[in-house]
Amino acid sequence: MIDRRTLFASALAASCVARPDPAAALWGEEIALPPAPIAGLTIAPELYPTVVRVKRSYEPGSIHVISSQHFLYYIVRPRVAIRYGVAVGKAELVYRGAALVGRKVEWPSWKPTPEMIERDPAAYEKYADGMPGGPKNPLGARAIYLYHDGIDTAIRIHGTTQPNSIGRSVSNGCLRMVNEHVIDLYDRVELGAPVTVY
Repeated sequence: MIDRRTLFASALAASCVARPDPAAALWGEEIALPPAPIAGLTIAPELYPTVVRVKRSYEPGSIHVISSQHFLYYIVRPRVAIRYGVAVGKAELVYRGAALVGRKVEWPSWKPTPEMIERDPAAYEKYADGMPGGPKNPLGARAIYLYHDGIDTAIRIHGTTQPNSIGRSVSNGCLRMVNEHVIDLYDRVELGAPVTVY
């Protein structure tokens, strides 16, 4: 039996997916996307950024994430979005809700949450004091911080040192992207942009 949340997410996903359109080359041709493929990356082709059509009601500049599909949609303009592949939280850690982009950081530092340390002290306790930004940092090249009612949710849309995890449910709740892809999104999205994760 499908619960209401799953049904709603499935309906939204169906409305966001690309529809066959012979004019696709025309309505998306001026949108530059990151180069593909990327050497060493083994993710499925559909997880690379692509221009897709969406419902006109989606607000330009907003982000919509369909966790069950592992897709993030950035609404470029009415009816047009860039779809990116993402990794999402493990089943019990999937974040869902509405938020705003409250902060953006290049090469962010990282500190595991107390909950992460409690769940897996062997992996995270050594980083309890934090880790400076850089190529070995788990947040990768960019981080987009999600806030709700002015409070940091501890959920980020961020790069990763494990790009081949994209398309899977493996994180502690955050939304991972290939570094080249999160840089592209970071450069497009504005502070205060609405984000909805289903």
